[in-house]
Amino acid sequence: MAYFERLGPSTFRATQHVSGAWRIEEQHIAPALGLLAHLVELDHADRRGDLVVARLSYDILGTLAVDVVETEVRVLRTGRTIELVEARMTQGGRDAVILRAWLLDTRDTGALAGTDLPRLPAPEELPPWHVQEFWPGGFIASVEVRRALEHPGSGRVWVRTNCPLVAGEPVSALAATAGLLDIANGMSTRANPREVLFPNLDLTAHFFRTPVGGWMGLDTSVSFGDNGIGLTSSILHDTDGPVGTIEQILTIRPLPREA
Repeated sequence: MAYFERLGPSTFRATQHVSGAWRIEEQHIAPALGLLAHLVELDHADRRGDLVVARLSYDILGTLAVDVVETEVRVLRTGRTIELVEARMTQGGRDAVILRAWLLDTRDTGALAGTDLPRLPAPEELPPWHVQEFWPGGFIASVEVRRALEHPGSGRVWVRTNCPLVAGEPVSALAATAGLLDIANGMSTRANPREVLFPNLDLTAHFFRTPVGGWMGLDTSVSFGDNGIGLTSSILHDTDGPVGTIEQILTIRPLPREA
């Protein structure tokens, strides 16, 4: 079963594979972010198809029930070499997620290519992590995770899934990767989520290379401030090496201790 089923040109039904992780009756936002990236790419392919996604910047305005969602895509800034595209997801007439994506043209810069970002160990070099014992919900149950936690708030992780993003619909490697990005905030946690809530309000991913798909790697560090605000920062990888970065701002909310 896929994460979403298309009901119409802009309407999709979320399946139980998107449930969790803070509450199982709500959507894990990761597949929704992937769906919006997919719709941005489809819109661009229908219009011209010669640019690639270089940045995905999401604002998460609220929770989503595991139910039908509506989407909308519009071009904010059109151009021959650069475009800014906005995609929205709503439910019950309420905005839930807004994406702004920069798309850029490409050219051969192979002679200049390089990065100082360190590579991750290969997926098979990290031990399996039975993440569903730590986080609940259908989305977490749908992924395979390998993790090496250096200490709370710092770890290296590989994640992949066999679930299609949209039933019966081809999806690019970038959109499939985007559908996993938001898992970064729960893979190398600084605090026990049964004691502290730390949901992210946004996610911004920059890509200097388009991911190849399959395994997605995360070299993650989590920082908590003394003011109720935190930050999850990740270097994003595919099996060929680093491809970009992810940043997620957090609201930190300690749960009351039981008497």
